[in-house]
Amino acid sequence: MAGRRDKAQSFRGSRIAIAIVIGVLLGCFIALFFPHGLINPTASIGSLSCESSERSKMLKSEVVSLSEKNSELKKQVRDLKEKLQLAEQGKDNAQKQFLVLGEQHKAGPFGTVKALRTNPTVVADESVNPRLAAILEKVAVQKEVIVVLANSNVKEMLEVQVSSIKRVGMLNYLVIALDDNIEEFCKSNDVPVYKRDPDAGIDAVGRTGGNHAVSGLKFHILREFLQLGYSVLLSDVDIIYLQNPFNHLYRDSDIESMTDGHNNMTAYGYNDVFDEPAMGWARYAHTMRIWVYNSGFFFIRPTIPSIELLDRVADRLARQSNAWDQAVFNEELFFPSHPGYDGLHAAKRTMDFYMFMNSKVLFKTVRKDAKLKKLKPVIVHVNYHPDKLRRMKAVVEFYVNGKQDALDPYPDGSE
Repeated sequence: MAGRRDKAQSFRGSRIAIAIVIGVLLGCFIALFFPHGLINPTASIGSLSCESSERSKMLKSEVVSLSEKNSELKKQVRDLKEKLQLAEQGKDNAQKQFLVLGEQHKAGPFGTVKALRTNPTVVADESVNPRLAAILEKVAVQKEVIVVLANSNVKEMLEVQVSSIKRVGMLNYLVIALDDNIEEFCKSNDVPVYKRDPDAGIDAVGRTGGNHAVSGLKFHILREFLQLGYSVLLSDVDIIYLQNPFNHLYRDSDIESMTDGHNNMTAYGYNDVFDEPAMGWARYAHTMRIWVYNSGFFFIRPTIPSIELLDRVADRLARQSNAWDQAVFNEELFFPSHPGYDGLHAAKRTMDFYMFMNSKVLFKTVRKDAKLKKLKPVIVHVNYHPDKLRRMKAVVEFYVNGKQDALDPYPDGSE
């Protein structure tokens, strides 16, 4: 037993000695070949610094890339929201028509057939006017905007209109300044404004032209808005806004316009019988009549027929010096195709003449009727009377400030 213990202790001692010898040899080897140690702190720090710099650059690059992707996604979301809103508007069939264009359909049972009324919108082309496109991107709401042309001759009326716009709370309102004075007025009153690039022909009319001359310019200027893909509610300056007009549009036609008519017949059309006694049995001839659309207030969608309308009217006004823009506007809208002439294939809708009220309706009918006086129109257009500014202020007094006798001093017609 004692011999075994001695042998075991001797074996353990030998293992310890061997371990010590290996440790010493390993230490010498490391000291000889790795004088700075197995781990070089300086090299590690330098390596980490280099890796950190490269990583930082990569992260910055990724952030820029993600930011660009985020902007693009936001734009896609905005576009999708607009498309969704259009799809949800039961009255706007433009998207539906786009889907079925070119397809053939069977006619359904009697009473079920209903044609689409609208044309598809054009593909927006921002290259037409990048500066205007940037402004509209900020100002327009759901690709819709009120557009007003103004020069210094109508500044006082513009001031009254701007006040009514702000009172209603609309933001998608843009003034096209035809001179520096109007541009300065808009900027100082926080009104969105756009002044076109210099154009000798347009600028001459814009600076000095009267109501009719300036009115004719809009058909030329509005084309760019439609090409950019925006719907425009064109407004003259002699209009007071009492409600947001965009809440009262149908959007089911290329053109949606207020009327110069003053009752259901004149506003929406009627069968007018023409009597010619010399014809005997055939003395009565039936005619269809409608009072003209007002070219000072209409909603126009960005469609091919709409742009064609603007081109036709602008071309005729440029060639026919004595032509009145409102007469030409209606002739192009309503004249049918006939030998030697191709009519315009544009869908049109007449606005409710009590909601989009002309000044004849107001002063000749509404103010004298107790029930009609309680109605609140969307707008009042002082188009029938030359004393525009005074009547505009009276309209504000009556509908906004509640002064019931504000309209009484004025005659039905012009003085």
